[in-house]
Amino acid sequence: MFSASETPVIATILLVAVGILGWGFYKAKPYGKLGLLSWLQSVVLMIPWLVFFGLFAAGIYVNIAGILLIIMVATSIYIYLGRQLRAEGRHKVLQQNADQRSLTSQSQEKKQQRDKEESTEAPSQLQPKLISIPGEDLNSIKGIFGIDTFFVTNTTAYLEGAIFEGNLRGEPGKTHNILSNTLKKRFDEKYRLFLVENRDGKPVVIVLPSKNDPQPMTFTQQVFAGILFIATIITCMEVVGIILYFDLFSNPRRYMETIPIAVGVMVILLAHEIAHKIVANWYQVRLSLPYFLPAVQIGSFGAITRFESLLPNRKVLFDIAIAGPAVGGILSLVILVIGLLLSHPGSLFQLPNTFFQGSILVGSLARVILGSNVQSSVVDVSPLVIIGWLGLVISAINLMPAGHLDGGRIVQAIYGRKTANRTTFATVILLALISLGNSLAMYWVIVILFLQRNLERPSLDEISEPDDARAVLGLLALFLMIITLLPLTPSLAGRLGLGGS
Repeated sequence: MFSASETPVIATILLVAVGILGWGFYKAKPYGKLGLLSWLQSVVLMIPWLVFFGLFAAGIYVNIAGILLIIMVATSIYIYLGRQLRAEGRHKVLQQNADQRSLTSQSQEKKQQRDKEESTEAPSQLQPKLISIPGEDLNSIKGIFGIDTFFVTNTTAYLEGAIFEGNLRGEPGKTHNILSNTLKKRFDEKYRLFLVENRDGKPVVIVLPSKNDPQPMTFTQQVFAGILFIATIITCMEVVGIILYFDLFSNPRRYMETIPIAVGVMVILLAHEIAHKIVANWYQVRLSLPYFLPAVQIGSFGAITRFESLLPNRKVLFDIAIAGPAVGGILSLVILVIGLLLSHPGSLFQLPNTFFQGSILVGSLARVILGSNVQSSVVDVSPLVIIGWLGLVISAINLMPAGHLDGGRIVQAIYGRKTANRTTFATVILLALISLGNSLAMYWVIVILFLQRNLERPSLDEISEPDDARAVLGLLALFLMIITLLPLTPSLAGRLGLGGS
């Protein structure tokens, strides 16, 4: 039976879950079978979360094998529904194309009539529509479109370029490649072609001059990045000193004692950034130098990087974003497990067993590997445990679904910009509430609001979505982020012998 304190938590989880699913069903129903299949995918993705956190709130511990089994079953169902969704989508596209072709002649007549009417308007009314792109270039750009790719029905000015509204024919990725390659043959690198959705959710093409591309770092910015890197090394050493019960700034001669663990943490940080860089180079995307964020609490909060070139599509955004946390997180997890395996009475570090309450993941692993040793009031651990734990926390923090953080980029890549905006807002609100009892959360509210709140600029092909495997991998990463940062409840910690009551 559930205790009186656990019942409201369980009820809240169930109400929120039912509310989200009900709202999703209401929004999906007007889209028919296509919408319902998409809604069912959302239901399948929520099931592992609901099962895990529902049982967790009830004080029931699910081991790693059980969690993986639930995720594998949900993943299989998700992939099956994804195949059905794509098949239904292709059928609907073919049907729409057949209907659109039957109206082509009528649309052309309307366009000719509209052009004729616009030609009689005052020059002051025509000027804003054509001022951005020279008339000769605009006519040549219009020539890249066709009935089999993107049938243009209206052209309007946008920034220094133009928006082409119309009907998309065929697969978005294939169509974008055809249009962008044709544009490049005509103008080389003078213009960029974006395939995005407008506010009504309809595909539009935007053509902008390439001078609006992201710019590389200035020399001053590079110097600032170097200063932050040095500051991060110092804060990592300071944190190690605190763990060893001395203040490095007050005892600078003891700096040698801090170097081994500080180096371990810096290796994880650099591995994270190198992974980003390698994947970006694979896709021929330029990344800026990382701006490391020094922190006296855990040494560093990771780093901020900027894209210095446009991204081809959301799949590339996902792959670059996931690479850093994947490498840094896996490396940290391996180091943590090795450290726990090497821990024994008489190890270098002594930690109170309540330390392991701070993370569901770390506490569970410690209980499995150390067994009854973790029930002692003080647990002797290898230095590798400290390195792995710090690395996991840093990786998890960067997976928070907000703005330019890796987690925010992952959400934007999988679900699009609207959802990414909402998760950023929700993350800031949640951190603001947590900050009432935790100053570390307030730090991240400030960082996100002033440095990371904006989303990445749209990809050249913003409509094509990542495949099902990437969607599942992204959700798994967010799940691991939560179980790394979420502490054990006192009752569950007590059952595991981690100092809980």
